[in-house]
Amino acid sequence: MDANDNMPKFKVYGSMVVSPRGQVVIPANARKELNIGSGDTLLACGTPHGEGLLLLKVDAVERILSVMSEQLDTIGKLVKDYRSGVKGAPEDET
Repeated sequence: MDANDNMPKFKVYGSMVVSPRGQVVIPANARKELNIGSGDTLLACGTPHGEGLLLLKVDAVERILSVMSEQLDTIGKLVKDYRSGVKGAPEDET
């Protein structure tokens, strides 16, 4: 099995034309597949070199941040336990 088989794949849903007012219409197949509906809030993020725009559902970003926060808490507890229980572990400087 190739290592790239487990990598998430980007999917192109179509193209959009920016209107004179700066508006775009998200392709219907993208809205349906990604469950984007009227009233949903999307974050518009620029790519690092200013070459594109990434749209993310706010709800999804909140879920991702929640999981990351829980994982960081777990790692923090492991580090604290390590420092308090291992002889010769570096002292916490905070």
